Amino acid sequence: QVRLVESGGGLVQAGGSLRLSCAASGLSFSNYPMGWFRQAPGKEREFVGASGRNTYYADSVKGRFTISRDNAGNTLYLQMTSLKPEDMAVYYCATTRRTVYNLAAIHSYDYWGQGTQVTVSS
Repeated sequence: QVRLVESGGGLVQAGGSLRLSCAASGLSFSNYPMGWFRQAPGKEREFVGASGRNTYYADSVKGRFTISRDNAGNTLYLQMTSLKPEDMAVYYCATTRRTVYNLAAIHSYDYWGQGTQVTVSS
């Protein structure tokens, strides 16, 4: 079965950097889109970015976050720089085996990791 495991979260000061990883198993990783989402306390889960035919980012993270993928290692990365207190959230990676057209939509994804907490102190 498909399994996604995030890691790399932690506590960082505002302006700092973190790199999140998402290890995938149970699917041909290179064939499917991968997304990053985040959810802050009391807020809806929101799109951060995705890697498909192209790479896409939410406006709030564009220029600060970078998504990359190691297809040989079945791992997705999210490099986060210039972190702000408003970036604090649980970060999730997600994927789907379906053909989807909106990688920013939560409903496009069928498999989710357990999440990793990112805390940004001001």
